[in-house]
Amino acid sequence: MAMLWKFMRVAKYSKTALSPKVKGRGTPTHSRHSSSKSVPSDFAASAPSSNTVELLGKSYPQDDYSNVTEKILSKVGKNLHNRKHHPLWLIKEQVKDHFYKHYTGRRGTPLFSVYDGLSPVVTVQQNFDSLLIPPNHASRRKEDNYYLNRDHMLRAHTSAHQWDLIRSGLDAFLAVGDVYRRDTIDNTHYPVFHQMEGVRLFSCHELFSNIKDGEGLQLFEQGHRTAHKQECHTMEAVRLVEFNLKQVLTKLMAHIFGDGLQVRWVDCCFPFTHPSFEMEINFQGEWMEVLGCGVMEQQLVNSAGAQDKIGWAFGLGLERLAMILYEIPDIRLFWSEDERFLKQFIGPHIWQKIKFQPLSRYPPLINDISFWLPSETYCENDFYDLVRTVGGDLIEKVVLVDEFVHPKTKKVSHCYRIVYRHPERTLTQDEVHRIHQAIEESAVRELGVEGRF
Repeated sequence: MAMLWKFMRVAKYSKTALSPKVKGRGTPTHSRHSSSKSVPSDFAASAPSSNTVELLGKSYPQDDYSNVTEKILSKVGKNLHNRKHHPLWLIKEQVKDHFYKHYTGRRGTPLFSVYDGLSPVVTVQQNFDSLLIPPNHASRRKEDNYYLNRDHMLRAHTSAHQWDLIRSGLDAFLAVGDVYRRDTIDNTHYPVFHQMEGVRLFSCHELFSNIKDGEGLQLFEQGHRTAHKQECHTMEAVRLVEFNLKQVLTKLMAHIFGDGLQVRWVDCCFPFTHPSFEMEINFQGEWMEVLGCGVMEQQLVNSAGAQDKIGWAFGLGLERLAMILYEIPDIRLFWSEDERFLKQFIGPHIWQKIKFQPLSRYPPLINDISFWLPSETYCENDFYDLVRTVGGDLIEKVVLVDEFVHPKTKKVSHCYRIVYRHPERTLTQDEVHRIHQAIEESAVRELGVEGRF
């Protein structure tokens, strides 16, 4: 869900532009639970030749907003969440299994439908406007997102499909897919990860049918927006929706992690859903956020054609759950093709207890890079994206270790520490030196910095 993204946190990112022409090609794969065609699972990038991007069978003209790189496009269509026995597939299947067994319709059929093959290429309208995110909101910035052009982008959250699915007449669904965000570099952040969106809408009868003397209760009123409800909702409706949502998610987490799991809720405030919460679970003595959720903004529900219903939505990160459940220490491992990693998750059923056995811990190689910033327009995410583009998954972590302001010129210098480590073999200093030198040259050329190498 969109609220899982910290919209009020302004991340900063890249100027590294997409090479003029990139092609995507491959054979479609189909999810047995999806009503739409899956994106191709076999992706290849071509050499630059024009000012268009060809991706998933469509062409997108580039403009001043185009900032997606070939490195990112190479991940499109991998669909790790649909790759059998992959840890992300296991988490997805466990959540599906829980919802299928515990929430059924009148005829015993699953109440929630699942869509795990929706295209990651969406319009800006789908990703932002349909969710009532204001035009000037910080979450729309190029520094935070991967844009094909001003009108199309790689989705930043699975919430981009909420409006369309509700509009199609669905009252309960799960949407799963890869999402793309420009972010910092460490063992828990990666520019591509996977989300599961859950949405449930209730009619007046569905919400109040089991409430004593509930015949006179209503979903809507002409009231005022408060810290606890939207202006159009009655307090009774909001409390019941909130209770149902928290009950559903608490049961889900207990089903995945066990009954002894400790859960706590943290109130949040987001511009497009109200009230909203984050769920944190206690893992090895530390509280960790695992999902965001809340009562859906009624204006969104109304615009999608469900004016007589009220609902909730949640969004969870599959990597976050898998890292906790299987004790996987590094998010880069999810993209590994090493059989020593993948074979650990092959079992007779999706609920088999698995604890990740670390691969040999290869030593890190550490190099620093310092440069004078070009102007006030410099963004750290510009540099992070450049490092990812040049170094790929050999980059384990990038940390700003020093910031210096020259007393006379007032020029600002940054020093970053780059940790190189291959998850499957030992790196040599020579190959790291070549990558580091390429990063230095690219930073000067692409970002306009003045090197202090």
